[in-house]
Amino acid sequence: MPMTSRERVLTALEHCRPDRTPRDFWAEPPAWNRLLAYLGHDDRERVLDDLGIDVRHLQIAGPPERELGGGLFENFWGERYVYRETPWGPMREDAPGALAGARRLADLERFAWPSPDKFDHASLAEQCRRRDDRALLYGFADVWQRPALVRGWEGMFVDMVDRPEWVHFLGRKFTDFYKEDYTRAAEATGGRIDLYLLISDLGSQTGPLISLSMFREFVAPYIREMTGCIHALGGKVLYHSCGLIRPFIADLIELGVDVLDPIQPVGPTMAPESLKAEFGDRLCFHGGIDVQKLLPSGTIEEIRDEVDRYCTELGRDGGYILGPTHLFQPDIPPENILAVYEQPSLRNASPQAR
Repeated sequence: MPMTSRERVLTALEHCRPDRTPRDFWAEPPAWNRLLAYLGHDDRERVLDDLGIDVRHLQIAGPPERELGGGLFENFWGERYVYRETPWGPMREDAPGALAGARRLADLERFAWPSPDKFDHASLAEQCRRRDDRALLYGFADVWQRPALVRGWEGMFVDMVDRPEWVHFLGRKFTDFYKEDYTRAAEATGGRIDLYLLISDLGSQTGPLISLSMFREFVAPYIREMTGCIHALGGKVLYHSCGLIRPFIADLIELGVDVLDPIQPVGPTMAPESLKAEFGDRLCFHGGIDVQKLLPSGTIEEIRDEVDRYCTELGRDGGYILGPTHLFQPDIPPENILAVYEQPSLRNASPQAR
């Protein structure tokens, strides 16, 4: 008998083999627009159902962004950005944040930091009710990268050397906010949320963005607080970092990360075979299907082969959720997105299911 989507995901997260590899779907708004235009309707839930997507992402509304002039926008955190047009809609491009010009710690202290009171967590209960058979993912917690966007990347890197108290001030602000946000979300849903997202990009295309010692000083303490909070709420931690992050993985496991996303294929050390061999008994994986080269320009057969590879290698004995190595981008042909999710009964099915 087939599993429900939630049963399938939870089975995989317990390192047991489900009836097939569970799947998730992440896409930028313009990529969604392009896909829906190709399919000839605008029903996103129908798309997710048709593709057999097992995870649903819960959403709540926050304070609206404000326009600063000259095409520059700022959100409630103080991240600043412009929108670049694509044929399928605008894409955000980051700019130095609201605190990029800070000259003293007092500038950080008097910033108008957001409160979870500005968010309507009550709406989550109805979202859960409508998706009761799905695995549920919540949040967008970030304890280092988003602070760096608000501070400005150059400023953050300098601060880690010259003004460490500034970095810890920002880490504390963001961590306290997201611990409260996640606690309220769990209370509003009666503990129904299965996965909570935790984000901080640690890697570039060729290696780490910061040293392991700086990671342990400035990032790890706040990751540990967040994982402790999430586990106390009954959820599992889905940690997102792009790039070549192999040097951090053992630490992330020790800090309490349950699932690693998006396992970007930027070198041999990030290959699914080696990741599963070294970490597969202690860590689950999410993502893996390349959005930079394979999906924009690969053939349908190449995409199918890579999906089979990841499902076979990472999904062996459970521990894997299929998805892209970031949100699907608007340069990816819709046919190639659909190819990722073809043949659901054959993707790492159990012998009985085959």
